[in-house]
Amino acid sequence: MFSKAYSATIHGIEGLIVSVEADVSDGLPLFDMVGLLNSEVREARERVRIALKNSGFMLPAKRITVNLSPADIRKEGTVFDLPVAVAILTAFGHVPEESLGNTLIIGELSLNGNVKKVNGVLPFVYSAKQQGFTRCIVPKENAKEGAVVQGIKTYGAGTLREAVEILKDFDAFEPETVDIGQLFENDLEETDVDFSEVVGQHAVKRAIEVAVSGMHNILMIGPPGSGKTMLAKRIPTVMPRLSFEESMEISKIYSIAGLLNNRAIITKRPFRAPHHTITSTALVGGGTIPKPGEISLAHLGVLYLDEFPEFQKNTIEVLRQPLEERSVTISRLNASFRYPASCMVVASMNPCMCGYYPDRNKCSCSDIMVKRYLGKISKPMLDRFDIFIETMNIDFKELQAKSKEESSAAIRERIYKAHKIQAERYKNCNIRYNSQLTPKTIKKFCRLEAEEQALLEKAFIKMNLSARAYHRILKVARTIADLDDSERITSKHLSEAICYRSLDDKYW
Repeated sequence: MFSKAYSATIHGIEGLIVSVEADVSDGLPLFDMVGLLNSEVREARERVRIALKNSGFMLPAKRITVNLSPADIRKEGTVFDLPVAVAILTAFGHVPEESLGNTLIIGELSLNGNVKKVNGVLPFVYSAKQQGFTRCIVPKENAKEGAVVQGIKTYGAGTLREAVEILKDFDAFEPETVDIGQLFENDLEETDVDFSEVVGQHAVKRAIEVAVSGMHNILMIGPPGSGKTMLAKRIPTVMPRLSFEESMEISKIYSIAGLLNNRAIITKRPFRAPHHTITSTALVGGGTIPKPGEISLAHLGVLYLDEFPEFQKNTIEVLRQPLEERSVTISRLNASFRYPASCMVVASMNPCMCGYYPDRNKCSCSDIMVKRYLGKISKPMLDRFDIFIETMNIDFKELQAKSKEESSAAIRERIYKAHKIQAERYKNCNIRYNSQLTPKTIKKFCRLEAEEQALLEKAFIKMNLSARAYHRILKVARTIADLDDSERITSKHLSEAICYRSLDDKYW
């Protein structure tokens, strides 16, 4: 007898529906699986066979053949255990065949028949809904995650026997439900950090406000102890709350990476701060079985690179294309995988090995040592940053001053208004923020009058700017104008944007 169940496999950050076909026939007893399988899927034969026995299903000695289709796409992971077992049981008549037609089944089986948690449930269920499926059976531990997708019923199964009972009578079981609004409300409480705790550094705070308003990459340079890391950790507190669509984008990535940690959905913007010893593969993604890297895990949030020159040079350089394209493409012999990487990159560094250049009263580095240290970051990499800002040491009197610093909430309110202006301006474009403007759209949205044109030309020649730096100045000026609620980019806005490139000329 022949039966067909439906499961899914990961392709990038999307789920790809896979047909699990089972055929039971007379002949030499054999259990065979085909369909371009990797070792984990091939090992499912033994897991499924023993799980069926330990779940109380005594099957007659028959020839069993299981095919995972389409056969030209490599199947990876352990999510096929449960659908393979269900397809075999359906072929033997233990499960009604009509219950499989619009049901997605995913889950790993342990030898005693328990259904274990798997990665990638959210994109699986999301893709199933798009393909017209109305129900899905997932591991009980993944049920909340699957229930986030509206318009499809999600059932959690703790054992193979329970999955079979659900398939026999869906009405006897309640599908999992999640109150998405409540999940977002639970994360509205104030965080442990706030910009009001940062004394002074008003120029840096302003630069960060501009950077977040347009989602521009920013590089902070300054001596040790000047607050670079403290400032960077507070950047997420001034970023607007995630929309549900943005939350789904991030959650799909974290689901594939197995980093949801029993959460149904990600409700806060990510802040990723990898150590400088990280490998290029861990930073941008890849591996034998491709997985998203840190830059994708920071999607729609912040990727913080502390001690920027201490990263391996090849590790830094692999960021160049993802920062420009805002995505990562991993190519393999059988397929290419694309991971989104539209994040705000925040980097911080000392100006030299000892950290005190150009203060020659404290700096012990020679000019050659300074040049070698700063030279670890290439000019093309520097061009990927829109804003450069210098952090200064705080003196004792400023630390003891009792003046009240501006809170993250107040800064976030201004940033939110700037984001609303951008959302309205780019509603008919495939653009969210000013940092995503292309040379073509810059001409449309960043027009300059004669006075501003002359100012930018003077800066371009004097600072020996590249074409990329020229475009980035215009994008930053557009953001500063939005913060000022100005439709036109004025000389004031352009001058501030040019100032944010001056450190590039000073140190490099």
